[in-house]
Amino acid sequence: MSTPDTKYYNAFNLMPQIGPMRFRKLRAYFPSMQNAWESDRAGFKAAGIEEKIIERIIEGRKNIDPDTELEKLEKENIRIVAQNDENFPKDLLEISSPPAMLYVKGELLPDEFCLGIVGSRKISEYGRRVAEDFARELSTNGVTLVSGMAFGVDTITHWQCAKLKRRTIAVLGSGIDEKSIYPSSNRQIAKEIANCGCVISEYPIGTPPLKQNFPARNRIISGISKGVLVIEASQTSGSLITARFALEQNREVFAVPGNIYSKNSEGTNSLIKMGAKSACKIEDILEEFNFALNPAIREAKKIIPDSPEEELVLNGLSFDEAVHIDKLALATQIKTASLSSILTLMEIKGMIKDVGGMRYVKR
Repeated sequence: MSTPDTKYYNAFNLMPQIGPMRFRKLRAYFPSMQNAWESDRAGFKAAGIEEKIIERIIEGRKNIDPDTELEKLEKENIRIVAQNDENFPKDLLEISSPPAMLYVKGELLPDEFCLGIVGSRKISEYGRRVAEDFARELSTNGVTLVSGMAFGVDTITHWQCAKLKRRTIAVLGSGIDEKSIYPSSNRQIAKEIANCGCVISEYPIGTPPLKQNFPARNRIISGISKGVLVIEASQTSGSLITARFALEQNREVFAVPGNIYSKNSEGTNSLIKMGAKSACKIEDILEEFNFALNPAIREAKKIIPDSPEEELVLNGLSFDEAVHIDKLALATQIKTASLSSILTLMEIKGMIKDVGGMRYVKR
């Protein structure tokens, strides 16, 4: 819901010179953002704004009509949530440089239990399985998952939540209007996210995905979250920037152990060596926060083979290497038609997983 100040927040944010620190000065000195927008040079100087920036504000506002710019947001169904809004994330207010405002598509809730999930864009099959499983199980247990909607781990996380209609938050390093969504191939998932959570950014509409925007974006992913989980990351991965922000913000950092011969695991394995908590199952994360595991999930995890056929299947599968149904039929001596039904039931129980192409692994 817009307030009288909303359009002025947006108007100031259209000036690249007005970042979080100068927004803080304006809010501290002026009784409203409208008063700030209408101020003269003396007022800006009294607020602590530098002379060269004052000149840019004076010139810049000649070309900005706050009402027209607000209409552009409304056409895109984008809301502004400022720091003084009751729905502004409380955890985000704790960081050293919180955004003065967020552009939001969807619904931003004030007191969610959020966890950031980040990782490699060039994800391996192992990383894909881990991302799918962790996203599904964490979201089913009531955790709102936060990521950056990049290729790989981010997109998998959001899709899993969207399929289950569970809350997820995508934080972008660009504008959140449809034309600015990055990568452009994720415009559809952005719509799905807005239906079950929200897409947010501190950047005004029309902002392209500039390289320098992404480290700043990462501080919001970690800042809005209680902790950050890193799934597959090389030593140069941007995911490690998010992990560093999390540590600086006194957030918990979790990492999924990976293959010691894989470049994609070098970053995560290094994080664990440096003190990040190893996450091999969702309980490793939930227990850290005393977050109760969903009773239905807990019960499903206790399921043991209740037939000799299920025991044969489990003995023929591993956690690491997918086995095709034909190979499994030979190993178990169960006819393929019967085996298919058994596998379907076991997947429903959460004992195994079809990773595609009729290939199965243990959960």
